[in-house]
Amino acid sequence: MAAERRRATIYDVAQAAGVSKSLVSLVLRGSPSVSTPRRAAVLAAIKELDYRPSQAATALAGGTSQTVGVVIDDYTNTWFVELLRGLQEGLASAGLRIAVSDRSLNTHIESDPLDGFLSTRVEALVLATEPTEAMRFSSQIPVIIAGNRATEVPGADITSSDDRLGARRAIEHLISLGHTQIGHIAGGGGASMQRIAGYQDAMKAAGLTERIVTVSELTTEDIGYQCTRQLLDEAPETTAILAGNDSMAMGAMGAAQEAGLLVPKDLSIIGYDNSPLSDTHLLQLTTVDSRNHALGLHAAEQVLSRLADPERTAQRVLLEPLLIERSTCAPVRNA
Repeated sequence: MAAERRRATIYDVAQAAGVSKSLVSLVLRGSPSVSTPRRAAVLAAIKELDYRPSQAATALAGGTSQTVGVVIDDYTNTWFVELLRGLQEGLASAGLRIAVSDRSLNTHIESDPLDGFLSTRVEALVLATEPTEAMRFSSQIPVIIAGNRATEVPGADITSSDDRLGARRAIEHLISLGHTQIGHIAGGGGASMQRIAGYQDAMKAAGLTERIVTVSELTTEDIGYQCTRQLLDEAPETTAILAGNDSMAMGAMGAAQEAGLLVPKDLSIIGYDNSPLSDTHLLQLTTVDSRNHALGLHAAEQVLSRLADPERTAQRVLLEPLLIERSTCAPVRNA
């Protein structure tokens, strides 16, 4: 009796087609990101080998979890809301889902923050946080950097908003309203560095004195409050503030109220990111839209493109930010 032929695996298909098992996984899920020649090669190999994946095998195609790991700084930072929504929408068509890790909640764990994702064999990693020396990256897993970061990861794709341009446009808007005493409260990290540079560009071009206050690497509401109190103590003549993000802007508004200043009558404030809280009826915050939903969609495209062609050259997507005018800015009051 002839020996029963061994059932073909996804590894066999990948080898026969001359592609990665991740690409075979994309073909099985009907992803549109796979090129026609590669798709044809995979389908031909499937037919030749009579490959018939079970439901369980399809769910774990390629031995992975069909999951993209996302590392963020802090769940309380509303910057991530639209980014994650765009990322999930962009990955859904390929049958992928996201798993999110908050780095700030895991600072007590003395291990590589990526270990959990690597052990569950995620298909790709999206870093919406500053890469650190503690992070150990696998050359077998695509890495996408979301947002401007001070540290680069070799071979990683990058998708970010032009934060320097966004900050410059915010300051130019304040100058157009007659403001000359304009301060900037900031945190740390690559995005903050770019926004500081944009603030400096606009202030220098207008021949104005810079006033930058930063008391922490963080960009929380409380840090915004602390920075604004310090700024108003050191430069009480300040009539406008660009905050590092919307959370800091909310803290700035609290500090202004505490100082007896009305927003925008006495002090104009601009936030950054156009997070969900900025458009609430209570705030109606003028802010810079860094287009986080679109950023998430582009990051998803980069994930799928990298899975389809692991050897392609790393790419960078730079989105143009938009100024969203609401009710926290007004023309400067006459002295």
